[in-house]
Amino acid sequence: MTDCLFCRMVAGEIPADVVHQTDRVFAFRDINPQAPTHVLVIPKDHHATAGALAEADPALLGEVVVAAHAVARQEGLVSGDGAEPGYRLVANTGPHAGQTVPHVHLHVLGGRHLTWPPG
Repeated sequence: MTDCLFCRMVAGEIPADVVHQTDRVFAFRDINPQAPTHVLVIPKDHHATAGALAEADPALLGEVVVAAHAVARQEGLVSGDGAEPGYRLVANTGPHAGQTVPHVHLHVLGGRHLTWPPG
């Protein structure tokens, strides 16, 4: 999709601070971080929302989650045995949920104690 910001990043048309990549998944640092570690994990193929991806390619949705965990480990948010300190995964789906780029993405957040509800 030529007008999609994230698709253009995957294509190399827009620079990104890439931290992890597979054949089907792309992860990069958020330009407006909400935590010391804030990485976005996306499928390289365009899917507007998590629901759209789940319906079209559930295995790819699983790959996105696996990549998010790999990023968390790489960033020191989880140890090899899955122990603390931990991280948060956020998927905003649709404009009412705060999704501003219509390409499904998981936010990997960590590096400090994260409260709930956020704010």
